[in-house]
Amino acid sequence: MPSLCRDCLATFDTGRRCPACGRPRVLSHPELFDLSIAHMDCDAFYASVEKRDHPDLRDKPVIVGGGKRGVVTTACYIARIKGVHSAMPMFKALQLCPEAVIVKPRFDAYVAASREIRDMMDELTPTVEPLSLDEAFLDLTGTARLHGYPPAVMLARLVKRMRDELHLSGSIGLSHNKFLAKIASDLDKPRGFSVIGVAETMQFLADRPVSLIWGVGRAMQVSLEKAGIRSFTDLRRWEKDDLHQRFGAMGDRLWHLARGQDQRRISAHRPVKSISKETTFFEDTAALDLLDGHLWRLAIQVSDRAKAKDTAGRVVTLKLKRASHATLTRRLTLPEPTNTADRIYRTARGLLDHAVEEGPFRLIGVGISDLVPADQADLSPDLLDPGAIRRARAEQASDEIRKRFGKDAIIKGRALR
Repeated sequence: MPSLCRDCLATFDTGRRCPACGRPRVLSHPELFDLSIAHMDCDAFYASVEKRDHPDLRDKPVIVGGGKRGVVTTACYIARIKGVHSAMPMFKALQLCPEAVIVKPRFDAYVAASREIRDMMDELTPTVEPLSLDEAFLDLTGTARLHGYPPAVMLARLVKRMRDELHLSGSIGLSHNKFLAKIASDLDKPRGFSVIGVAETMQFLADRPVSLIWGVGRAMQVSLEKAGIRSFTDLRRWEKDDLHQRFGAMGDRLWHLARGQDQRRISAHRPVKSISKETTFFEDTAALDLLDGHLWRLAIQVSDRAKAKDTAGRVVTLKLKRASHATLTRRLTLPEPTNTADRIYRTARGLLDHAVEEGPFRLIGVGISDLVPADQADLSPDLLDPGAIRRARAEQASDEIRKRFGKDAIIKGRALR
């Protein structure tokens, strides 16, 4: 059976230990050198960057998040053992792991590390589809002739380079399509490398829960359970037409995925469709001053990200979540695209004014979509708002100051609320 040592990258026939280096980190699979669709997922990425940059945190439970009133962004594996997980309210995380060290996110550091990893992936294949800063799909079809090694070896070399050069770890999923590669990357974290071959696909999926399918959230799980569907085996009992009739287009997708079929191609040029930021409160609130302060800070963050990407949006979206977790979404299409914090904020504030009576809220978010290049933004002044030009110039000057002296060098009064 084809085998690979994940430490020294030697290839050989089946064995519990590598004949070259004697180590036990051996990966064996009948289709190991035949598969080329992969998913790489960094292990507790933000927390790992913090531990790398602050060695005193190495053996401590680290939670990256927005303070006591926020939520967990990432938790290291020491904290996860205590039950802490992403998106958990910070107060609950601290109840589970009171000794945790709370670290504020440093997105500049995470972006820099992500770019270094992306450069390594680009050396393997031009077909890399990032999903976020810390994960991506890779299509290595046809690269064996270029590199002189099958994709599995090059993927093992990738995570070895990440560990040796960047002191960060990642987990690999290797299979014959995107759906299965993403499932595989989560099977043996951290520092995992899992393979799902063509021959074993049906048996591998059989008794696993349908919640493995991306897009099957809580509401969809309830709908499926009402139909008696909990596992992939349950799904396979349904005819395609019956699934379509009951669940629409999602029914067609479910029928194919139940059999491990996924025709989606990995795209290296998938465009960003929206830019958004949100924050969760420790206590529900309907206080307009407090919501306004958060709205302004979120608008700045969205604006900064849009400017960094040289893009702008025609649609501004306000997101609010009630204590019951019911979500309110309000959108407004602008006469022309924008990426200024002032205009994003003022548009979202108008939407908030019409929705605030439906509070109290536990979350507020703002975003822009229908993105276009930045040179198409804010071309004509708003004649109904004579102060718009003055505020735009002030924001431009503020941007220059923050670039030079740091993002907190200049802060508007409403951001302090």
